[in-house]
Amino acid sequence: MRLTGASRRAATHAQDEPPAEEAPGRGGGVGKRTWLAVAAAFLVGVVAAVVVVANRDSPQPLDRAEVGTIASGLVDKAIQDLQRAPAPSAVAYQKILPSLVEIEASRAAGKGEALGAGVIVNASGAILTALHVVDGATSVRVSFADGTRSAATVSSTDPKNDIAVLQPERTPEPIVPAALGGAGRVGEEAYAVGHPLGYVGSLTAGVISGLGRSITVPGGKTLRGLIQFDAAVNPGNSGGPLLDRRGQVIGIVTALANPSRDGYFIGIGFAVPIGTAGGAANAPPK
Repeated sequence: MRLTGASRRAATHAQDEPPAEEAPGRGGGVGKRTWLAVAAAFLVGVVAAVVVVANRDSPQPLDRAEVGTIASGLVDKAIQDLQRAPAPSAVAYQKILPSLVEIEASRAAGKGEALGAGVIVNASGAILTALHVVDGATSVRVSFADGTRSAATVSSTDPKNDIAVLQPERTPEPIVPAALGGAGRVGEEAYAVGHPLGYVGSLTAGVISGLGRSITVPGGKTLRGLIQFDAAVNPGNSGGPLLDRRGQVIGIVTALANPSRDGYFIGIGFAVPIGTAGGAANAPPK
């Protein structure tokens, strides 16, 4: 595949790897030290202002040593509280986990199976995924985070945007639809969650690195208006959610840039914006 426009590169779908042993997802917050420094400076300013007011109204003003002790104690406690807080990536992962789906699509003899990901997007349990994960499948099986497994059928498709909607025969209890967000802005954090190379439920972290991208996928079709991001994706990620730091779905992973044509990640992934993808499943507009 090739990127269209000024920069032309090959790209490939992130799928078609057999299931493997489950591995936990990982991810980290970005800029935590900076936030700690900013918070500390802010608290020092607040303490200083409070002390000035207290000294003005108090018959026995605090001396400089007492002011320093109060400020130091408050700042140390605030920093400890911030350090104990979970990273944004951990919060996002826990938020999406009940909505994450593993998809196994069987094809005709000799063509093997495809592994992909999906996400529950409405109260009926509809699953949003990439069309190429299930296209041409003779049967589709889905697995949910609570262990529920079910056959599923393709209820609708949007070939223009490589999007499919699956309806499982059985759903988890309770059904937890994912929270949907906007497309985000270049430079904002982004997390891809899926099953790369069969490692089920993995999270990778990066940033949105471009918007409105176009790529040509196998078969010569061009996908347009995509989110470009640099969180690592590999076969097994296709159809999975791309998240913002609040754990909201901002896109559905569809492809990765692949100039070497080996099918593995080299730094550029693509996702269909949720505002485009969600229409196929009657998800709320974004």
